[in-house]
Amino acid sequence: MVLENLDKWAKIKGINVLGTGDLTHPLWLKEIKQKLEPAEPGLFKLKKQYKVDSFGRLEKDFEPRFMLTGEISCIYSKGGKVRRVHHLYLVPDIETAEKINTQLSFIGNLKSDGRPILGLDSKEFLKICLEASPEVMVIPAHAWTPWFSIFGSKSGFDSIEECFDEYSKSIYAVETGLSSDPAMNWRLSQLDKVALVSNSDSHSLTRIGREANVFDVELSYADIIEAIKSRDPKKFLFTIEFFPEEGKYHYDGHRLCKVSLSPEQTKKHNFLCPQCRRPLTIGVLARVDQLADRPEGFKPSRLILYKNSIPLDQVIADSLGMAGTGNTGWPKAVVQEYEKLIKGGGNEFKVLLDSTKEELNSITLPQIAEGIMKVREGAVHIEPGYDGEYGKIKIFTANEIENISKQASLL
Repeated sequence: MVLENLDKWAKIKGINVLGTGDLTHPLWLKEIKQKLEPAEPGLFKLKKQYKVDSFGRLEKDFEPRFMLTGEISCIYSKGGKVRRVHHLYLVPDIETAEKINTQLSFIGNLKSDGRPILGLDSKEFLKICLEASPEVMVIPAHAWTPWFSIFGSKSGFDSIEECFDEYSKSIYAVETGLSSDPAMNWRLSQLDKVALVSNSDSHSLTRIGREANVFDVELSYADIIEAIKSRDPKKFLFTIEFFPEEGKYHYDGHRLCKVSLSPEQTKKHNFLCPQCRRPLTIGVLARVDQLADRPEGFKPSRLILYKNSIPLDQVIADSLGMAGTGNTGWPKAVVQEYEKLIKGGGNEFKVLLDSTKEELNSITLPQIAEGIMKVREGAVHIEPGYDGEYGKIKIFTANEIENISKQASLL
């Protein structure tokens, strides 16, 4: 996850602007200053001497940009409860980043982690950022995660105002996280006044872009920020989302006992694990339902659309009936098909979202082309994630894969 590889994989994925992450860490900021150079206002690009090859041809397609970003873990007491809230923040320039780091270094050890833990009220963190520059944007991260988020069932708040007090007017966006999608968030009228953004929260190169935001604006920090603030559907086109069931905290459950429950089942068990009788970890679906003031399926009059997707390597592996993960390594056949699709289709997002079935059939196996189309249609089978366990997603049954292979053989 160094800048050279982030740049390379942004091309493979088809991402124009990528967050740097970990802006508070002194060594990472030093590397950012060494390896990036200014591009458009508020954006940066990798210096030429650090460029690495991307499957042989993608370096000609476009040159990714970087936006300065970081994440903070605020742990503090408020309203008689311990609060644990993560915040993403976007910064227009190095000078502002250094101002913020100077203030935060008085509060905690910024060298300890890429996402430092600070005993700092969320409101005070926002205040520090805005005093450094009014152009900084603070976004509550993965807003529904039980343990570390603004609305989390274990340590969160019931509203933006409860978290940020008089500074809540300076919160323009909330990150939906992997375990929720915009439709779930539309059930809360209090979120009508903010944009719903999606980011990949990536811990490995292959997971860059598993969630993303799609804009139609000029390349600049100010234009991207304005698109988020305005929630103009002509500028902020849509978000790309995990199927929320695949997220690690969609259902309620208890990982140690391998117990996964829907909100309705949880209520029947009085919020206790049926195996060990300890309290269950209440997931995102139940927490949304708890705070919602609208029914399922409600659509506000003003909204940004979204598309559900699954990373391409996962689609390929499932279509071939192969096990493994992008983190621990795929079988060789999955890697080969992935490279074929990227070279033939341009980049991952073009393949997943735009290529026709005919185009896909010309560059990959029929079952993979069919798998991509099924994902676009949302025709997937998911066993929801719970208590830190990712959901298990299946695009095909074993019989479906066999039938597609037989049809391809006949053709």
